[in-house]
Amino acid sequence: MSERPEQLWLGAPVVLASRSAGRARILRNAGVPFTVHPADIDERTLEIGVAHDELALKLAQDKARHVSREHPSAIVLGADQTLTIAGALLHKPGAMGQARDQLLSMRGRSHTLTSALAVARDGEILFRHRETATIIMRRFSERTLDAYLAAMGDRALASVGCYEIEGLGTHLIARIDGDWFTIVGLPILPFLAYCRKHGLLRD
Repeated sequence: MSERPEQLWLGAPVVLASRSAGRARILRNAGVPFTVHPADIDERTLEIGVAHDELALKLAQDKARHVSREHPSAIVLGADQTLTIAGALLHKPGAMGQARDQLLSMRGRSHTLTSALAVARDGEILFRHRETATIIMRRFSERTLDAYLAAMGDRALASVGCYEIEGLGTHLIARIDGDWFTIVGLPILPFLAYCRKHGLLRD
């Protein structure tokens, strides 16, 4: 009889310091048991003075460190993602009109996603990793954009790019250059390698 995926995991459940459904889905599909405890931190304040290409890693570490202090001895996984286009940093839109404007600004252009993760225990960072991916958007029509946003609803506000690469967002994209997990927001392969090295996963 073959092993169930969760039988590959040897440690206690990971604490995921993120409310991202995409990150939770990646962990679940990989058979990593976890609980969710989003980090209560002010991201906009923490990003002041930090270079755009360093921000995702800083926030991932801050989240992991913060939550790990509330879960003694637990392995806490923090993660974050940033999007830059022509050197400008974008944030999650607060309303559908902002999402529409943001997607129009991205139409026919490339943008960079930087995804980072950090592992912490008892307030100490044990492991960190960062990867980037490039997305080239189609020159989609405004009619297509409006239909897309109507179908997505509030889900379009859940990510900085206003799209889900694993879902309807594929209709807006011409090409991707990079790791799929990085695009979703959790470059999990380095995390799994870390877990195998430290006896949390079967080797």
